[in-house]
Amino acid sequence: MKFLANLIVSTLAVVITSYVMPGVHVSGIFTALLVAAVLSFLNSIVKPLLVLLTIPFTIFSFGLFLLVINAVIILIASSLVEGFKVSGFWAALFFSLVLSLVTSLLNNLQFKAKSSG
Repeated sequence: MKFLANLIVSTLAVVITSYVMPGVHVSGIFTALLVAAVLSFLNSIVKPLLVLLTIPFTIFSFGLFLLVINAVIILIASSLVEGFKVSGFWAALFFSLVLSLVTSLLNNLQFKAKSSG
């Protein structure tokens, strides 16, 4: 049940972020759901491998290289999901930052609603 709630929050975050960000297009709610699921999979399987392989770059950049990894994950999702288009690296980088912020805000609202009710 928690996974489903997180997937719904992530889907809403993808929809909201795609409306706010230029250079990012999501064709519909089903596509946003698919993007959220693919990002969840990539973040749990591919991202740890990329982090492990790029430890020297991450240390040398004081962790800022993790932003590059997040952008690469977004670009991979864009190539896998039909109807989800990201115009380039910088759009993917800013999309990942705004998506993290929106997801955090929605999770915070979800927690407050759950704790007050």
